[in-house]
Amino acid sequence: MARIRIPSTIVIIFVTVQTGFLLFMYARYSSFMPQSEEKPSQVHILILSSWRSGSSFVGQLFSQHPSVFYLMEPAWHVWVTMYQNSAKVLRMAVRDLVRSAFLCDMSVFDAYMPWKRNLSDLFQWAASRALCSAPACDSFQRTDITSEMACKTLCGRYPFSKVEEACKTYSHVVIKEVRFFDLKVLYPLLTDPSLNLKIIHLVRDPRAVVKSREQSVKALARDNGIVLSTNGTKVEDSKYRVMQEVCRSHVQIYETATLKPPNFLKGRYLMVRFEDLVRDPLSEISEMYKFADLSLTPRLNSWIYNITHGQGPGKKKEAFKITSRDAVSVSQAWRNVLSFQKVKKIQEVCKGAISILGYQLVDSEKEQRDLTLDLVLPRRQNQFSWSSFNPKH
Repeated sequence: MARIRIPSTIVIIFVTVQTGFLLFMYARYSSFMPQSEEKPSQVHILILSSWRSGSSFVGQLFSQHPSVFYLMEPAWHVWVTMYQNSAKVLRMAVRDLVRSAFLCDMSVFDAYMPWKRNLSDLFQWAASRALCSAPACDSFQRTDITSEMACKTLCGRYPFSKVEEACKTYSHVVIKEVRFFDLKVLYPLLTDPSLNLKIIHLVRDPRAVVKSREQSVKALARDNGIVLSTNGTKVEDSKYRVMQEVCRSHVQIYETATLKPPNFLKGRYLMVRFEDLVRDPLSEISEMYKFADLSLTPRLNSWIYNITHGQGPGKKKEAFKITSRDAVSVSQAWRNVLSFQKVKKIQEVCKGAISILGYQLVDSEKEQRDLTLDLVLPRRQNQFSWSSFNPKH
């Protein structure tokens, strides 16, 4: 039987044409198929703020929710390890750590912690209800409202591996961070298909922030040096240079998110003023929860009321603690405590932020002390409309 020999070049051409035809048919067929975009199973929320802006309080509003795994300022480990660098140099390392934490990959802390470590080696770990309840710690239930003191006493010796184990069991991962100064640095996270990231941008009247910072001068000195690029030298910021950078960053973040923002930011940015939050807590918290796809539980409702209706503004030693206080009194305390000379200086370095974020300047000590004069301007109808845009509608 005669055999027909086909040149190898013809075989190659035939296979190539056949492959091309199959790819063409697949592309045609798939174009008619419904495109299903699988979203990550978890919701990721970044509370973006600055020091002494009420961010620890907002963090607790999420931390105490039974569906939330919360971490408070994990990037502290980056800054404390590489404190001789500037905030600009460290921002990529901060972003990488936050991304890994959102994905429950806690091996990212290997570079910043001792090899053998417990829960208590994580910065402000006891502020996380999730790390004080199962499966991280057996002493509390997920639905419990936990306190830092009780958590530190009962849960600190649990192994660090429990952080990752617990993180993977929650529908929401929330991180509070004060070490981002530019929204564009977060664009890779906002476009990362493995993340379902939303940003809550918390701001506060800069004059109130300064009053609060004065209670924590030594605690903030190292961070101040990193913000001002002093090669590791601590700074007390008596000239408000750090405040100037903080105010500039809030303006940059807000304007980037609201003035011709990229499409991928739609429905992913919400700006919240601390003053609005303390004046009408349940309404503002309900809005934040809705934005984060969470529901307010009766137990949380009761806790929120108690935590915002205490007596007095709180003590100096409680500067970094969440205790029951008269929240409205706290937000206005700067008007009686700061001298008018200080207020004038703060208004000079933060004039743009005060105006854009919706606060009223004072022109005299009389205006400053007159508490019947409301310095928190009503939210304009269009001021925050972009943040509530919902792409589903």
